[in-house]
Amino acid sequence: MDVIVAGDRTELVKAKDALGGGRIALVPTMGALHEGHRSLIRLARELADHVVVSVFVNPLQFGPNEDFSRYPRTFDADLAACAEEGVRVVFAPSAEDMYLPDRQVQVSAGRMGAIVEGAFRPGHFDGVLTVVLKLFNLVQPDVAVFGQKDAQQLALIRRMVADLNVPVEIAGGPTVREPDGLALSSRNRYLSPADRVTALALSRALRAGSGRAVPSEILRAAAAVLDEAARLDPPLLLDYVALVDPATFTPVEDGFRGEAVLAVAAKVGTTRLIDNLVVAVS
Repeated sequence: MDVIVAGDRTELVKAKDALGGGRIALVPTMGALHEGHRSLIRLARELADHVVVSVFVNPLQFGPNEDFSRYPRTFDADLAACAEEGVRVVFAPSAEDMYLPDRQVQVSAGRMGAIVEGAFRPGHFDGVLTVVLKLFNLVQPDVAVFGQKDAQQLALIRRMVADLNVPVEIAGGPTVREPDGLALSSRNRYLSPADRVTALALSRALRAGSGRAVPSEILRAAAAVLDEAARLDPPLLLDYVALVDPATFTPVEDGFRGEAVLAVAAKVGTTRLIDNLVVAVS
């Protein structure tokens, strides 16, 4: 069955009508689809009768010195991937269709959006939540699927749905990695061969930390790997390594028991990468 492409809101309504009813799953993306996105689509197909994938590079979640203009845009390849994975509708609106020119109101991520990743990307999560809520309103899915790789984003979307009584179930899909351990990301294509060698320190640091049980030891083990990578050529330029509560993203300390998220962000060459791992703390 062919994929229906909806380029604006009117076309989206027609595309949804053509589905003929049934449970709808939404997979929001910014395009440049890779195996990680495909895994989310497969999960969505398990959870619903029809899958809608949105492809929209959202300007609201990029800072003034970030990579909005060069973010990879590969729509033809994305459409082919969606067809292979059984997606029924691809919603690919323009920025003009998503945002009024005199837009005044947006979602605030609150305190939770200003810590960890949010401390390094002010306003980023406000932009994420705003576009996600708009997509929920436009697509009206029963369930939406997001990747665990963006763990703070996933936690904030769950919080938004709870706080604003949004009638959408949220499902998280596991991080997909390359055989060498590098988490799949649309930005990986920016990495040179030398960059990639350095970037592998992120997943190594997470594995090193996961071998410990006490928060201070987890962070110490991860930091040791990252410190070593800072001396490579090119160096790893660390933004943060943090051990946080998966629901609130507040730091956990010695004495905490349960699951925590070990999160890291760093720049290699011109590319900023994030990664995380859920670890058991005892």
